[in-house]
Amino acid sequence: MRVTHLSTYHLFGGAAVAANRLHRALQKQLWRDERIESTLLVGTPNRLEKHRVAPGVTYLANNFLAEQTAFGRFVAERLYFLPHERDPSVRFQFSPARFGANLNFHPAIQQADVLHLHWINFGFLSLSGLQSLFALGKPIVWTLHDQWAFTGGCHYSRGCTHFQTYCHQCPYLKKPGEQDLSRQVFEQKKKLFAEASIHFTPPSQWLAAEAQRGTLLQRFPFTVIPYAINQRIFRPIRRAEANTHFALPDRHDNHTGSARLLFGSASVTDTRKGFRYFADALTLLHQQHPELAPEILVFGKGRSYLFDELPYSVRHLGLLTSEEDIVAAYNAADALVVPSLEDNLPNTVIEALACGTPVVGFRTGGIPEMIDHESTGFLADTGSTQQLADGLAFILTHPNPELLRQNARQSAEAQFSEEVVAQQHIDLYYKLKSEGVKD
Repeated sequence: MRVTHLSTYHLFGGAAVAANRLHRALQKQLWRDERIESTLLVGTPNRLEKHRVAPGVTYLANNFLAEQTAFGRFVAERLYFLPHERDPSVRFQFSPARFGANLNFHPAIQQADVLHLHWINFGFLSLSGLQSLFALGKPIVWTLHDQWAFTGGCHYSRGCTHFQTYCHQCPYLKKPGEQDLSRQVFEQKKKLFAEASIHFTPPSQWLAAEAQRGTLLQRFPFTVIPYAINQRIFRPIRRAEANTHFALPDRHDNHTGSARLLFGSASVTDTRKGFRYFADALTLLHQQHPELAPEILVFGKGRSYLFDELPYSVRHLGLLTSEEDIVAAYNAADALVVPSLEDNLPNTVIEALACGTPVVGFRTGGIPEMIDHESTGFLADTGSTQQLADGLAFILTHPNPELLRQNARQSAEAQFSEEVVAQQHIDLYYKLKSEGVKD
């Protein structure tokens, strides 16, 4: 069985990380004594990762000229959207998929028994490029990492429900209207999906329900399969070891005896990740529980102006790129805080649980499917800073924090193990292969 995964990036961004983890998990599996030949075809290396040599990973942009061409497609895609964007804050939150590569004759595509799409925007695949792939007649699996496949171009609808009928009056656009860019892209996708045969594998029940509420994907089959994680890498380690990794004082050496709360995101300033709600919850925590003095750990790109307004000390760990760094960050914390306003199945939650770190988050997207309230963490109503503060207090005053950590690890083992997740995909691949191109 030869499976080719398509992803814009290798390790940059949550969708790319999830795709790479599935690829690595599949390489370890057998099906009836047959090795799964998994290839990850990457559009272009992000400037932060360059070409990372890894088994089965192939870069489409594999030389200087190809990299420049890929960058040109990315720039063309952004320039095409530029006259339409409402303001710079939405620049990378809407993808018209106007420009992309033609992959039909790439060896990884030609040799594949199954094509598995992941996040393919930012100039990797255009709508016409997708049409060409669909026309090959190979079984197609598409993991939805956000809402883009069933909207008129946005990656998250931010409460807009127009995709449920037809996209128009798009809040991301400078001049929303009945025939705006979102309507045009929506109509193009309608034609694209009319004859396509695709099996969608959203990682959360929430995203599956959102997709099936829309008109574009209603006729397609769906199988919810969560993300996989290597739990031999993401595991509990001694707190002292984690502290030493970041030169953090052990808690018994800290004069305040404080615990630590962790916030992590690819971009700390991304409003969708909700750092402002975390900051407001910390203010309430300080007012209502003056005896508590947690230290705040933050990792990710950027630095929020809110850091200076928090009532507690903040330690910015920067952008963590190695698995060793990330594992140490989770194990140094008493809880991960995920106040996302919209999210699918955050890798940060999976990673934290695998490391035995409880999670406090909003009841939004796929997060409620990941956290067992008051067992592996705490769920607050979306946007409620008071409930978020209550969740922080629950963690910081819990009489048996070790029980929370054990519950978190056991939950991750049950839901996100490589063996379980990979096997679900393998079963689907063979089912689709045996059925040909029919759903």
